[in-house]
Amino acid sequence: MNVFDEKRADLERHEFMMGVERGRLAVALDLLTDSLILVGQHGVYCASSRNPSKPALDLQAVLSGMEGAKALIQSVMEELRAQREAARDQGSPQ
Repeated sequence: MNVFDEKRADLERHEFMMGVERGRLAVALDLLTDSLILVGQHGVYCASSRNPSKPALDLQAVLSGMEGAKALIQSVMEELRAQREAARDQGSPQ
């Protein structure tokens, strides 16, 4: 089963509210957030031997990559919103 089947209801709801592109990005953002939570919880049990207050180095790298992916998705969603608003403003009489 792929993500389109597993998340069908979420995709339909978000695509209806935000449009196809932003809706899919929103679902991807939700998936990343859920994954970050799970990895963060796992980090509690897999502490770094050098610094027990931090997760193991491999988990730190995964968390960093996922946080970066979230930031990129958020920036794309914001850019799409700005483009949509600009197009709407161009079409309205001044």
